[in-house]
Amino acid sequence: MRLRYTAAWVGVTTAALMATSACGADGARTAAKAADSADMIMAALTRATDRTENVGSAQVKTVTEMPATGPVAMDGTYSWGHGLAFDAMMDTKAVHMEQLHAAPTTRTVFVDGAYYYDIDPQRSGPLKGKEWMKIQASAIFGDKGAQAIQGSSDAGSPAAAMRGLKYAKNVDDLGSETVDGQSTTHYRAVIDKEGMGKYKDAYADQSNLFGSMTGGSDSITMDVWVGAKDLPVRLKERFGSMTVTMDFEKFGATAAIKAPPASQTGDVTEEIKKRRAAQQSG
Repeated sequence: MRLRYTAAWVGVTTAALMATSACGADGARTAAKAADSADMIMAALTRATDRTENVGSAQVKTVTEMPATGPVAMDGTYSWGHGLAFDAMMDTKAVHMEQLHAAPTTRTVFVDGAYYYDIDPQRSGPLKGKEWMKIQASAIFGDKGAQAIQGSSDAGSPAAAMRGLKYAKNVDDLGSETVDGQSTTHYRAVIDKEGMGKYKDAYADQSNLFGSMTGGSDSITMDVWVGAKDLPVRLKERFGSMTVTMDFEKFGATAAIKAPPASQTGDVTEEIKKRRAAQQSG
């Protein structure tokens, strides 16, 4: 079997991770500047960051928009604290996975640095007789980008995204807004390439698969709506040609996320790397 994949489903599930990975540790150097001019904003974001770190998991609805797909929704569980993991459902047709999965929705799992897609067993190739397709993050972000994402214990968590707001050079309080029936305060920040720290290897590099889909990104615009309990109600990020909006439905008390059994999994990481290399050399 010759694997057929599209930027659509790779991009949507990748965005589910990248939307919460905006800021690297290098960005901390700019935090003091922001705090000098906006102590109240920094204090509010610090409380929200601490609360988000402590809850450790959430039920989340994500909508990803990019030229290849239009809006695509994912709905499921995110977990953080010991590395990011998520387990979510997405619309099969919207991400053009019909050749791999006939059901209207497709389950997608990210755990231990790899993506898993629940598919129909294929007739030949690495997915012959397998229930799951596996792709290591390095096939999408490149080796350096994958190391950056996996090198921090909470990389990819909503708490990391909240810290991204603190480390931005300019953070604005846009006032009170009602989101999903909740009273919130809306904050916005633009994180430049310096503020991305090590994550620029994943975001800004157009030679990796993710960068080729988004056009690369030298800055990230982040919006967060913080509710009365000092927890995010909505998080929205724009990087390159991609926009990701995450609505947090419920925090805490989620089931543990585990990788599918190895015996039921076909790994296509190397095939995707080879195809990407062939595209670049061509």
